[in-house]
Amino acid sequence: MSKKIVLFCLLLSSFSTFAQTVADSTLRFSPVKNVLDFARKHLHIRYRGGGTTAKGFDCSGFMRHCFSSIDIKLPHSSAAQLFEGPAVSITQARPGDLIFFKGSNSRSLRVGHVGMVVEVANGYVKFIHSAWKEGVRYDFLQASYYQKRFVGIRRVLPH
Repeated sequence: MSKKIVLFCLLLSSFSTFAQTVADSTLRFSPVKNVLDFARKHLHIRYRGGGTTAKGFDCSGFMRHCFSSIDIKLPHSSAAQLFEGPAVSITQARPGDLIFFKGSNSRSLRVGHVGMVVEVANGYVKFIHSAWKEGVRYDFLQASYYQKRFVGIRRVLPH
């Protein structure tokens, strides 16, 4: 009888270790982590109007390039990307979501810029994007420039 209990405990322990390994590998190779890691590798690449390669990106070309790395196809323009996936509120935002802004004119009704949410914590939303002046970089939604131009968030990745 005691041999059966020892064997059972050994099997249970092995299964627990196996289950944790599977969970860790799932997280390590999730589409969200993969696309964020891929985007991060492009920090400081210059802005280039209409650019879709590592020689230079515009904002929507950068998003398209990043998401293609995980086999998700996005349209080229930020205005067209606005219709991909369901809309989510700021409070529901998660890493990997697309975040949209008006262009340089904050009074315009047109979407002119897109980025990807990287982190949501303590009321702040950090995103990565290709900005006209500095290329691929991080910014915060709470910065007054982006706060005035914020349009919405869309979820294109399964979470």
